[in-house]
Amino acid sequence: MPQLPPAYRWIDEVRPLPRMVAAACQLYGTIETPGSADNPVILDWAKEAGLSKAYSSDAVPWCGLFMALIAKRAGKAAPAKPLWARSWSRFGIASPQAALGDVLVFSRAKGGGHVGLNVGEDETAFHVLGGNQSDAVSITRIARTRCIAIRRPIYRVQPASVAPIHLAASGAISTNEA
Repeated sequence: MPQLPPAYRWIDEVRPLPRMVAAACQLYGTIETPGSADNPVILDWAKEAGLSKAYSSDAVPWCGLFMALIAKRAGKAAPAKPLWARSWSRFGIASPQAALGDVLVFSRAKGGGHVGLNVGEDETAFHVLGGNQSDAVSITRIARTRCIAIRRPIYRVQPASVAPIHLAASGAISTNEA
C-alpha cells in the first residue's frame, strides 16, 4: 500500500497508535475499481466483516464497510447496520471534542452521511482517514460544520495518543466523499 501523504507521516511515529487508526493506515490507498468491475479486496472486506450478504459491489458507498472492518480488526463491535454511515452515531461513547482515532459522522447536503476516523483538525475542517473518499481509502478535509457526531471507541486503557491533534489547513475541503 502507498505511504501516507507527507503531511500525515507523523502518524507512523505515534506510539501507541489507537488500534482503529493502525488498522486503517494498513489499508491506505486501496481504491475501488472504476466501472462495473469490483475490487476483490473491498469485497473480501465485506466477507471478513460478516457483511457479504448486505454488501456486494464497490459501486455501493463503502465508508461504513471500511469502518466495520477496521473496528473488527481492532477488536471493537460495530453498531447495528454498520453500512449506514449515520449508524456510527451510536458507536462507542460520545465525546465533546475530537481526538486522534475518534469516529466522526458527517451529514450530506442531499441526505445520508459519511463516516471516518479523526486524524486531526484545523480551524475549519476535520482531517478524516476513511474509506470511499474519492473512491479510495484516503485522508480528506471535511468541514467541521457537517460533523453530526464525535464518538470515541471504548478503551480498557485509553492510549495517551488519544488527544486533539491540531494541523495546518491545506488542501480543498471535501463536499462529497464518494
